[in-house]
Amino acid sequence: MLTLINTNTMDPAIGPIGLDYVAASTQQAGIETEALDLGLVDEPTQAIREYFSDRNPELVGLSFRNADDCFWPSADWFVPGLKDCIETIRSVTDAPIVLGGVGYSIFAEPIYKYTNVEFGICGDGEVALPSLIHQLRGSKRFADVPGLIWRDNGTLHMNPPSWPDPISLGTDRSFIDNGTYFKRGGQCGLETKRGCNRNCIYCADPLAKGNRLRLRKPAEVADEVEALLSQGIDVLHICDSEFNVSKDHALAVSEEFNRRSLGDKIRWYTYMLPSPFDAGLAEAMARAGCVGIDFTGDSACEPMLRMYRQQHHRDDLATAVTLCRQNGMAVMIDLLLGGPGEIPQTVRETIDFIKKINPDCAGATLGMRVYPRTTMETLVSEEVRSGKESNIRRKYKGPIDLLQPTFYISEALGERPAEFVRDLIAGDQRFFEPAVEVDSQNDEGDAANYNYNENLPLTQAIQHGARGAYWDILRKLRNT
Repeated sequence: MLTLINTNTMDPAIGPIGLDYVAASTQQAGIETEALDLGLVDEPTQAIREYFSDRNPELVGLSFRNADDCFWPSADWFVPGLKDCIETIRSVTDAPIVLGGVGYSIFAEPIYKYTNVEFGICGDGEVALPSLIHQLRGSKRFADVPGLIWRDNGTLHMNPPSWPDPISLGTDRSFIDNGTYFKRGGQCGLETKRGCNRNCIYCADPLAKGNRLRLRKPAEVADEVEALLSQGIDVLHICDSEFNVSKDHALAVSEEFNRRSLGDKIRWYTYMLPSPFDAGLAEAMARAGCVGIDFTGDSACEPMLRMYRQQHHRDDLATAVTLCRQNGMAVMIDLLLGGPGEIPQTVRETIDFIKKINPDCAGATLGMRVYPRTTMETLVSEEVRSGKESNIRRKYKGPIDLLQPTFYISEALGERPAEFVRDLIAGDQRFFEPAVEVDSQNDEGDAANYNYNENLPLTQAIQHGARGAYWDILRKLRNT
């Protein structure tokens, strides 16, 4: 028997869709599978002990979604909690443990070493996990398991990840309690594809999901939506890195939803780039039930967009807002301020332009999380070698360790960059302002707090019936 454990206990509760997909694949492979969902229990340690008191699985799989909250200045790090969870599991079962999930895949080798588990799977688990169980039951040819990390006589081995192309995922969505997640989290997620073929200097998605697009059949995605609808879930979030990469696939998914008249039954949100996006896609998405789009804007300053290796231009942001307005979709623009080359004038230009084009809301994120194997890691390493760490923000001592929350904020923004950005925003309620230091009264939690983790107003709104993307719930709170 295989036991899959969701280790993500963030609040509001986010359904572990990866675990749901993987469980479907192991069941289809004839492997008896059970789930222990720590995201829905009050006392995770007690739940672990009670579960294993009468079970003896052959393998325990842990899904690890977030290494930290990716938010400066809180810099809340979740890896030590994962290690504590593993130690609790070790105390109640001798079964080997395998780690997986997006958070794990980004930091696969350091987390594997930090937690000292038997196995780790980097990348997709739908093929890899059944393969691992097959090898555990047979010849133990672990070199044949895609994405596997394991030790052999003290030597660490790492296999290339599994990136199935095209990708097919289970559609029943029956393995986790999606109904409770909908009630406590306000939405449920799904994927229409995996992977990203772009080259943004900061992004970790290609590390976790591969650097090429792997598309699902639109009919399969629609089948999954209908399965969730049958469970009473009618507010969805498409969790693709960017829904409109590729635009043709986004249009095909929307048209399949329209063919089945799903737009009359569901509301959904998604992440997108400002380009490619045109009137045809906007109309098809709105008719298919899309009610809100969170655009990766990053900046409205052309030199900063080129620095980040974004392919859109600032005028594309204005066009995206117009298209959303014309089709009745709420529009959010996510900014990423303080990256390499950012100066006060570029921030001012961005804030002024966003005010002018008038989205429903904009997230003024300050601080770029530095991930391994990205261009940002190279840049930071070069700065550290030259004896310069003035752009680096962190809360740990010693050498730079990207496993721990490490952020980049351009020193050109001064000693109090968050206050500088807040002054430019000047109380404009369309903006989620950057937080200041965590010991400040300004970080106690309100509708302006853009950190979703442990966001009390957001959690309370969901408890009182709010549904939708978290940015949309928060911006509505600010307008009431």
